[in-house]
Amino acid sequence: MKPLLVLSESDRTDLKNTLANVEVSPYKDYPTFRRHVAEAARAAGIPKSVRHACDQIRSERAQGIAEAHVLRNCPIDDEIPILDNEDPSGDKRALKHTFVAEAWLELFGRLSATPLLAYATRFGGDFFTDVVAINRYKGQQTGYSDGEVVFHNDRTAHPVRADYITLLGMRCPPDELIYTGFVSGRLLLALLERDVQDTLRQSYFMTPFDVVSRDAGIAMEASPSHAILSGGYSIRYLDTHTTVAADAPSEAKDALLSLKNALSRAEKTRHRLLVGDMLTFANQDGLHNREHIEITDPDSALQRWLLKTYAFRDQAAADVHDGRWVDGIPGKVGD
Repeated sequence: MKPLLVLSESDRTDLKNTLANVEVSPYKDYPTFRRHVAEAARAAGIPKSVRHACDQIRSERAQGIAEAHVLRNCPIDDEIPILDNEDPSGDKRALKHTFVAEAWLELFGRLSATPLLAYATRFGGDFFTDVVAINRYKGQQTGYSDGEVVFHNDRTAHPVRADYITLLGMRCPPDELIYTGFVSGRLLLALLERDVQDTLRQSYFMTPFDVVSRDAGIAMEASPSHAILSGGYSIRYLDTHTTVAADAPSEAKDALLSLKNALSRAEKTRHRLLVGDMLTFANQDGLHNREHIEITDPDSALQRWLLKTYAFRDQAAADVHDGRWVDGIPGKVGD
């Protein structure tokens, strides 16, 4: 993907210096961290180029022009620790003592008016999580494995799902060709006949919970029956996993096969994240995946680390779930 904005060195340095003043750990006190980011941004100001890019992202999302965007040369910390693949989240907490990257992602959430979302059952309820290989998920279908990931939405089986996902390149081995792919829900719908769309809008389908959710103690094996399509072009689907519910009519299976065929033909956008790249995309108005085009050194590829946030579409979308907040922290849900 072509970046919407490549931050100038002066803008990146100014932002990094501003955000470095936020010394509160988001992993210990997220509400205070969030407040300090807002205060630092007000005190020092935000480069016009960054504000303009965030305004454009909001506008293109609202108008259905684009659901995926890249910003390049974003501020990250000077010292990026190498995370152990046994417990990378614990390693990060122990070794990472500055929070520039987290503050940048928090700031982007504020400027794009997309409040952050966290899951209390995952990684200690952190609002900033890590896309990095974890040894116990080797070879499994999860973003925390060492391999490719099929097209999907994050948390497909769960009742509260992010509207947007943002990834920030922290450690990206330069010789390993690993790409994040995206397919717009708008483009998928254009390849589906009206009767197929109507069937996909019925609660004829179910999706098993992912292995990380099951490890976190989710009691159910699979979601209740759900529709695959909703709203304008939102899609709820995990390729090779979402299937037809036992009591669904025969046309549901045909519709699911039509969707699979459309996914194979649909135009796809791909981006290879570099250090300092930020890729932000719709989680529900599209599908994303991970492709390994060429891995020259598997051990090097294991060190790839993307910092990740989930976000709601807007404050109104967050407020729908305010009865679910855990520990009184807005955006932190319990499922």
